[in-house]
Amino acid sequence: MNRNELYVIEQPQGGWAVRRPYSQKPISVHSTQREAELRAKEIVGKSGGGEVRIQDRYGRWRDSDTVAPGNDPYPPRDTR
Repeated sequence: MNRNELYVIEQPQGGWAVRRPYSQKPISVHSTQREAELRAKEIVGKSGGGEVRIQDRYGRWRDSDTVAPGNDPYPPRDTR
């Protein structure tokens, strides 16, 4: 099973990065966590769906969101 997964992580030098697991190089860097989260969800949705995990500023996992494929005609309803 091919699973797309991206992380939203605070950068030591400031800003928030969108990264793949086990990668040190960010895909993109944003000034706010919200901008990084939206970009990560957009990337995952366009690449067939998957998971976006978001850290808080202390390095703990704050949230995780499953993103449906961007072209799914019958997307599942989010129960949250």
